[in-house]
Amino acid sequence: MASGISDGTNMEQRLTREQLATMLYRYAQGAGCDVTNMRDLGNYPDAAKVSSYAVEALQWATGAGLITDMGDGTLNPQGSATRAQVATILMRFLAL
Repeated sequence: MASGISDGTNMEQRLTREQLATMLYRYAQGAGCDVTNMRDLGNYPDAAKVSSYAVEALQWATGAGLITDMGDGTLNPQGSATRAQVATILMRFLAL
């Protein structure tokens, strides 16, 4: 919270895919990582469901290959990130 990665609200709630992308994006920015590889979200049928605060983060997370579609072409940005998804995304992040 002190670094601006998370606001610390809703700590008891499930983590959404867009929240995870946003936290990783903010962390990467703060750590001086290259966050310029962006992907247009317009190709995802549920792109309009991405919260405004998370658009840039999801553009980066998809562009960097951290987050992929759900197998049906959707991002499911407000869906809960499963343990398996979080583990996969974190492993991809560590490999950047």
